[in-house]
Amino acid sequence: MGFAFDFAPTSAWLVWILPFVAALIIPAVGKASKRATGSVAVAFALMSALSAATLLPGALESHEVHDQVNWISTIGIKAGVLADPLAVIMANVVGWISFLIMVYSTGYMKGDKDIVRFWFWMMFFIGSMQIIVLSDNLLMMFFGWEGVGLASYALISFWYRDKHKDHVGVQGRTVLGLQEYYAPTHAGMKAFIMTKVGDIMMLAGMFLIFAFAGTFGFRELMHDTAWATSMQAQGLLVPAAVLLFGGAIGKSAQFPLNEWLLEAMTGPTAVSALIHAATMVKAGVFLVARIGPLFFALAAAGFAMDQFFEIIAWVGGITALLLATQGMVNSEIKKVLAYSTGSQIGYMMMAMGIAGLSHQYVDGYTAGFFHLISHAMFKASLFMAAGSLLHVVGSRFMTDMGGLRKHMKKTYAFMWAAGLGLMGAPFITTGFWSKDAIFAAVYESGNTWAMPLFAIAVVTAVITSFYTTRMIGMVFFGDKSKHIEHMEKEGHHIHEASMSMWIPYGILAVLTIGIGVIGLTAEHGIHELFTEYLGNTFHIEAEHGAEEDNGLPSFLAGINPIALMASLAAFSIGIILGYVFYIGRFVDPVKFVNSNIFFYAIHKVMLNRWYLNAMVYWCFVVAPLWLARGIWRYFERFAIDLGMNVGIEKSVGWGAKVVQRAQTGVAQSYLYVFGAGILFIVLFLFI
Repeated sequence: MGFAFDFAPTSAWLVWILPFVAALIIPAVGKASKRATGSVAVAFALMSALSAATLLPGALESHEVHDQVNWISTIGIKAGVLADPLAVIMANVVGWISFLIMVYSTGYMKGDKDIVRFWFWMMFFIGSMQIIVLSDNLLMMFFGWEGVGLASYALISFWYRDKHKDHVGVQGRTVLGLQEYYAPTHAGMKAFIMTKVGDIMMLAGMFLIFAFAGTFGFRELMHDTAWATSMQAQGLLVPAAVLLFGGAIGKSAQFPLNEWLLEAMTGPTAVSALIHAATMVKAGVFLVARIGPLFFALAAAGFAMDQFFEIIAWVGGITALLLATQGMVNSEIKKVLAYSTGSQIGYMMMAMGIAGLSHQYVDGYTAGFFHLISHAMFKASLFMAAGSLLHVVGSRFMTDMGGLRKHMKKTYAFMWAAGLGLMGAPFITTGFWSKDAIFAAVYESGNTWAMPLFAIAVVTAVITSFYTTRMIGMVFFGDKSKHIEHMEKEGHHIHEASMSMWIPYGILAVLTIGIGVIGLTAEHGIHELFTEYLGNTFHIEAEHGAEEDNGLPSFLAGINPIALMASLAAFSIGIILGYVFYIGRFVDPVKFVNSNIFFYAIHKVMLNRWYLNAMVYWCFVVAPLWLARGIWRYFERFAIDLGMNVGIEKSVGWGAKVVQRAQTGVAQSYLYVFGAGILFIVLFLFI
């Protein structure tokens, strides 16, 4: 094999076991020293990442580690780790970004009185996420799935005392009569319930497949596809696949279960960077990457799976555009990044979906996963940088910032680098190459839906470039806000974040540019790796043809010129508009919006989240509560309290009085009644 695998199975198990070990010992360490818990968390996060790194050499040679132990012996279910190229790359993304965020957290969370609880849940989350990545079966994956959900709930609600500074939204602002101003405990419950809808769908899909296949194992499902034949005969194959995808919709905050992600910003920024930008919300994309090839292989064998992949592509496309438009108008920096996260995950889903509708499955698959990797780097960097801004300025609103580039030069530079990655700055960022690969995969798919999805992807890219420039312009350019001037008058000095905070997001920002410079080579490397992986594991062969230079320079040979021009145009249009409004300040955006009823109406719809959040509350919170109160008021109080309680009470009381009066205590009376009764029965029988 060229790589010694003697210790590889152990390493694969340790990747997810080590974080759980840390979670177990952190409370005990915290009894002796709260400060030491941070060192424990960082050390174990590093060991987990190093364990993942030891698996890379084998994965890059397309080898895999598959190790199992008995779990539920009565029905033949085993627990196991599957460290194939897909899982190993993802485990390293999760492991190393988690490590950097843990280092960042030592500075960001310094002095918090509940720091032990923070470290416990962060390590619990990392372990659960790595279970998702390395599980060899759906059931074990689901345990990790629920683990990250639990940790997400606990960390969103971390500041459970619900102080006003920890809320999200604007106090007093209402949409359709409902206030959009949420406390951490409310946000945590909202996230838990909305993702649970997807979890239930996923659980139903899992057990539906198990009922026919008798196994949850990914490899076993591929080796014997008789279960798929039986399910298709009963019309259950596509529904089961879509139910599994329902879990991905919930965890990755995709339409229509996307509304929880914005309120998740009540958690500490380190939580937002780790869970709601770089890892947990990518779990849905990873699930599709794990099961997608299986269903595509079934489609190649004659099973009708197009509807499944169409749903994935359109859910991704709708989410990408929907959330990008909302990011254009929001004033809370973490919310803008949250909208962006959901939108960019939509891109990944679009690529994974269009892959299944194309003969070149590997193109869309590689594009979606490459964008997952690049997005994890620059978005984690942006969130951590935003945390530094909140730390220094003491406000989540970009309108309370401004003119900070002179005081926070490192953060300014790193946010530009990571922001350029998000915008897809040409040729020098990972975001450009991964986004261009998605454009090309969609355009070249030849599917009926290719052109509408391509148009959505390009428009979303324009909006992404605009709102990223807007964010940087509002934070770093222009005059200082009144909030900052007030802080300085009170003696607060605006300064750069501590080294423990800026170094982690600086590393990721530099990698965004560094890997971007060799991005085309990196993309080809991942493409070749996944081509071999999909071919060996799922017998999905890539169609090879002679590469054409398309009239482009030699280093761009093989790139689709339409996709390339679309990428360049989208970046240019977005950054120019952003510069005009928010950096150069040539046009006042407020006056521009109010100058035309059409622009004003569109702005209001976007600011009100397309009224989707309000409608969710009206349909699933307000209306059910009204119904419950109506049942209590008109049924329970009258039918139960008056009808049952009062009516039955009086009937029983009346009956008791009748019986009581019949008890005379005179034996002759009882004999008389007894004799009369016998006489009545005899006469009745003779009639």
